[in-house]
Amino acid sequence: MIDKITLTHPTGVLKGSIKLPASKSEANRALIIAALSGQEAELHNLSEANDTQLLQKLLKSDAETIDAEDAGTVMRFLTAYYAVTGQEKTLKGTERMCQRPIKVLVEALRELGASIEYLGEEGYPPLKMNGFSGNGKRQLKVRSDISSQYISALLMIAPLLPEGLELELEGKIGSRPYIEMTLSLMKHFGVTADFVENTITVKPQKYKAATFHVESDWSAASYWYSLVALAREADITLLGLREQSFQGDRAIVEIMNKLGVYSSFTEEGVKLTKKHVDRKVSYDFSDCPDLAQTIVALCAGLGVTLELTGLESLRIKETDRIQALQIEVLAMNSSLEEISPGVFRLTPGLMTKQELNFRTYQDHRMAMAFAPIALLEPVQIQEPSVVRKSYPRYWEDLEKVGFEIRN
Repeated sequence: MIDKITLTHPTGVLKGSIKLPASKSEANRALIIAALSGQEAELHNLSEANDTQLLQKLLKSDAETIDAEDAGTVMRFLTAYYAVTGQEKTLKGTERMCQRPIKVLVEALRELGASIEYLGEEGYPPLKMNGFSGNGKRQLKVRSDISSQYISALLMIAPLLPEGLELELEGKIGSRPYIEMTLSLMKHFGVTADFVENTITVKPQKYKAATFHVESDWSAASYWYSLVALAREADITLLGLREQSFQGDRAIVEIMNKLGVYSSFTEEGVKLTKKHVDRKVSYDFSDCPDLAQTIVALCAGLGVTLELTGLESLRIKETDRIQALQIEVLAMNSSLEEISPGVFRLTPGLMTKQELNFRTYQDHRMAMAFAPIALLEPVQIQEPSVVRKSYPRYWEDLEKVGFEIRN
């Protein structure tokens, strides 16, 4: 396995049409719902991301021990799926996965009638699934400020519960578009729900077989927006994206309108061209936390002062993403500081001409967020293979538009 690569930027116009990977958020939800329906569903353009390929494989597995590896959605969605279907399984993951909390979801499933035990530290994987009694509560209160994946996991199994589910979300709702994506996909497969203020109600229903075409991934698109913003000249078309999208990371269109990229939607997807850059930008990432790394790295490269809020969930991702960003922007003479509780400010500095070396912390988004900086100076990326988690062709796609990549 290659431990690092060096990227050198193209000298001409950054130009090309890019076929993005499919959204793993949409694909993983569609796979769980299709499995819960008990019928054959036609799912087109499933993501090539490792998380989606892994989930496909595990849903078909008869093994008693299931390894979710480093995939958060796989761990959380399968925990709920195995609970409601009464399957006796052991769920494990990587060392980092066993440091990511799952207590909120496990406690909720126990209240619904699932028998789940921790095999290691209380509140963390690995888990032993011991069946489902089906005589639990109908009404639940769940914290909504940690991970929307807990809520999505509960919602997808809700129609199969004997009395359905009334889910009250306590506190500030993080990543709301991901919850709405889940409800939209449930509706596509025949299940209706009511989302009024902070309460979601799902009555007992049956999923129906349906055909579904997965959209391209807006999270993956964000790295191309960053590339266009940093390029001297650019003409990039991203294929397979819809103007009306289920994905919360479509917010990149509005964010990048302030950071130098104009979006024009076509039948093919979205065409990106350069425009004026604002020198000071503030944004609340509560609904799109996966965009934060891209925007922090970009603003450090552009010399833009950035104020960020809504980063609460970043501490429990593949790595502590806030800490990782604070360390890595130092290489660009920038600083990321918490100026008041929950409020961060990126202060850019003057970059020196040198080869920059970025660590990735076993986090795919760190690798892809900092790679565009190679348009300013040569960049080394440690552990480049981490991109397999969501965008396996990332490095090949960069080569297609003129980047030189060497081991």
